[in-house]
Amino acid sequence: MSQLMIVSMLIFFGLSIPVAVAIGLAALTGISVGGLPWLVFAQQIFAALDKYPLVAIPFFILAGNLMEAGGISERMVEFAKSIVGGVQGGLACTCVLTCMIFAAVAGSSVATTFAVGAILIPAMVRHGYPKPFAASLQASAAELGVIIPPSIPMILFAVSTDTSTGELFIAGVMPGVLIGVALMFYVWFYAKRNGLGKRDGEGRLPLWPSFKRAWLALLMPVIILGGIYGGVFTPTEASVVAVVYAIVVGKFVYRRLSFTDISVTLHKSVISTAVIMFLIANAGVFSFLLNRAGIPDILGAWLSQLFDTQFGFLMGVNAALFVIGMFVETSASIVVLAPLLLPVAVKFGVEPVHFGVIMVVNLALGMVTPPFGVNLFAACAVAKLSVEQLIKPLLPFVLVVLACLMVITYWPGLSLGLRDLVYAK
Repeated sequence: MSQLMIVSMLIFFGLSIPVAVAIGLAALTGISVGGLPWLVFAQQIFAALDKYPLVAIPFFILAGNLMEAGGISERMVEFAKSIVGGVQGGLACTCVLTCMIFAAVAGSSVATTFAVGAILIPAMVRHGYPKPFAASLQASAAELGVIIPPSIPMILFAVSTDTSTGELFIAGVMPGVLIGVALMFYVWFYAKRNGLGKRDGEGRLPLWPSFKRAWLALLMPVIILGGIYGGVFTPTEASVVAVVYAIVVGKFVYRRLSFTDISVTLHKSVISTAVIMFLIANAGVFSFLLNRAGIPDILGAWLSQLFDTQFGFLMGVNAALFVIGMFVETSASIVVLAPLLLPVAVKFGVEPVHFGVIMVVNLALGMVTPPFGVNLFAACAVAKLSVEQLIKPLLPFVLVVLACLMVITYWPGLSLGLRDLVYAK
């Protein structure tokens, strides 16, 4: 049954059937062949969605869209430019730093791509940066949206594996900072070598005036993350606080949010949420059937024979996830693969929270790699370019993130040090 389910899912993928539908059809195939009652499908859909942490997903999506519509992201860009915009290549560095700040609230890389890219891709092009480079940078930097907390993929990993969402969030901070700093160093070097960005400081506000304009926007991630780790509210409750704060600031302080804007934003957020929830529901049935067939134990025994050491196991998993991320959407990969791979990782001595960070960072690369990189398509839509035009300038960014992934994989303290400090008994 399990073999037929996996083969049928791959066939559906090959027929270009949407990922969520393909997983659901494969699950229905397994139920039919296995002789199970059809009621199982409905029961497992309910079980997959009946999880409190999932409530955070629609609210974080809505918060990110409200930040874009309410002018919060624009002020974050101004503040980031006041910090790093004065050096050669500073505008490109501003793109990365803004994505890091925006990621501390939005939880979505696609929202980060549209919100920040709509401002900074045209700005970089006006300052002489090649448009394909600008779009590739935005797509790559936006993946920080799912690494720096809060993160929707981390919520999915936590729900799929019964891991602490709060611990995953705090474990993603330092890896996100590492990737952000590495990307900024690369774009600074690129600008120096190619003579770009010499006028990036033009129109840049001094630090204090830009802070005064943006302090309410900057207070948002402080409230969200400070509230979570200070024990004031849970990650799920924090998502609601983010929405309320974005509405209050965007509507009554910045006066950029009209009721029409809020209506449009709600509509966009509902569609995005429905897509993710539909995927989680179908993947929940699929995972139930695989677990019922004993696939995690079989996979664990096979991987234990294939790899003798933790080093080899992690290298093999990273290679497999990198390829999978190119073809399967990140959320689908997590909800299907995380319950299968985590027990094996634990057998090899990998801490569950550390493995969650490795998995999210690796699959985040799939958001910027063809043929199905969602960030890539979002950046192309903003820059009005084809995907083919981004391939060459994108490669160095992928290599930078891959190098960071190796550090994150084999230096557990980078992820777990802050977690252990915050959650010290």
